[in-house]
Amino acid sequence: MESALNMKMNETWKRQNESQRHHPSRGWLALPALCAALALLPTPGRSAEPAAGAEAARAAVKNGTFAFRLTTPEELKAVLGKPVQEKQEHDGDMTLLIVEFPEVRALFGRMGEGAAPFTLFQVTVAGETLDIGRERQIALRTKEDLKKLDFFWGVAGVSLARLDLRDQLKTLEGFTFDTLTVWPAPEALPSGFNPARLLEQGRNPGLGVRKLHQLGIDGRGVGIAIIDQPLLRDHEDYKDRITRYEGVEVDGVKPQMHGPCVASIAVGRTCGVAPGAALYYYAVPPWKWVRNEPWAELLERIVASNEQLQDTPKIRAVSISLGAFSERPNHSRWQQAVAKAEQAGILVVTCDPAFLRLGTLRRVESAAEPGPADYTRGRYFGPGAALWVPVGNRTMASFRGPTVYTYDRTGGMSWTVPYLAGVAALAWQVDPKLKPAEIVGIWRETAVKTAAGPVVDPAGVIAAVEKRK
Repeated sequence: MESALNMKMNETWKRQNESQRHHPSRGWLALPALCAALALLPTPGRSAEPAAGAEAARAAVKNGTFAFRLTTPEELKAVLGKPVQEKQEHDGDMTLLIVEFPEVRALFGRMGEGAAPFTLFQVTVAGETLDIGRERQIALRTKEDLKKLDFFWGVAGVSLARLDLRDQLKTLEGFTFDTLTVWPAPEALPSGFNPARLLEQGRNPGLGVRKLHQLGIDGRGVGIAIIDQPLLRDHEDYKDRITRYEGVEVDGVKPQMHGPCVASIAVGRTCGVAPGAALYYYAVPPWKWVRNEPWAELLERIVASNEQLQDTPKIRAVSISLGAFSERPNHSRWQQAVAKAEQAGILVVTCDPAFLRLGTLRRVESAAEPGPADYTRGRYFGPGAALWVPVGNRTMASFRGPTVYTYDRTGGMSWTVPYLAGVAALAWQVDPKLKPAEIVGIWRETAVKTAAGPVVDPAGVIAAVEKRK
């Protein structure tokens, strides 16, 4: 018979997994729910000396040996001995490891396969969740702690102040960081490594977009709708662009990592492709919406409400950073909703290969004003990608605070969608009569062939649109 642990955890994972396939971030967002489920489960049976393990765990938490994201399973076992049980589960790109001892249960996580070790996310003793520093800034103790960090979160929100990193250039070049990262003194950093400069250069959408902005082509008069997870609404980069915000089945859910990123890429004041566009944001629960029906129903509602807009820009592009529509039952229901949107002059941009096969690019960091040839292939792409979009080595808004920004080294497929929605807004500003299918055709026709693949060319798109007028 399936254990209570498996039944409880699998129920949560089943709801989460479908929405997490196309971006590595999604698995991490499931952790609060998973930790809550873990804490509710009964603890393992008592051994002859249950208190010894419990007290050892409490002491290790108190002295910092057991610390959030800094303790490995091996280090845990060195203190508590042989576990009663270990098991692994997968949640999107994330692998979870549950290690059980008498009176003690620990949850570890790891992004990807083998990129970094499992690290600690929760410890419970007799059903009580101990404070391992999850809500405090992580402070690395030695350079060995660098090996425990994954490629996705990197050193975002982490203090490195105690470390001498002069010999760690290669390691630092692989880590995402943010404006909350605490760096050591400049003399303790590798020569030439300048986080502030990277953050500033990474704001540039690249590919000539800022030159278009200088010409007044910034998406003004065009509306972009984003359907994504709950948004930090007061971030300085996009708060003034929000024309409508609506939550759907997300009451009580805190802002998640994903929303600020996609919003700032699309319409961000300093980071966005179309900073003049109006943002209509619909916050939804992808971890619950694992069927096509709710997505289709919301899309149809957006189309209907768009017809009633009088004093604000009408929506011309809907950005949904999800790629599983064609893999789910009743795909025809979703196709019908998309067709209605296109008939109403609205382009629906998704990660679904049935829409367009996309690939991700990383900016060559020496290129402050990157053109099509200044990118290399990123981590995520499908076979026969028809269009490649810059997402890596890119600065974007963070969910951690209204003035916080993240420098994302890798970038996910999710970031391609708001970028393209922004390019569509630029095109519609120039020619509002363009049909959605024409926009996609122009993307492909004007793409610049490079060693990485055919790269979207915003300047080429605008030139082609102006030529057609």
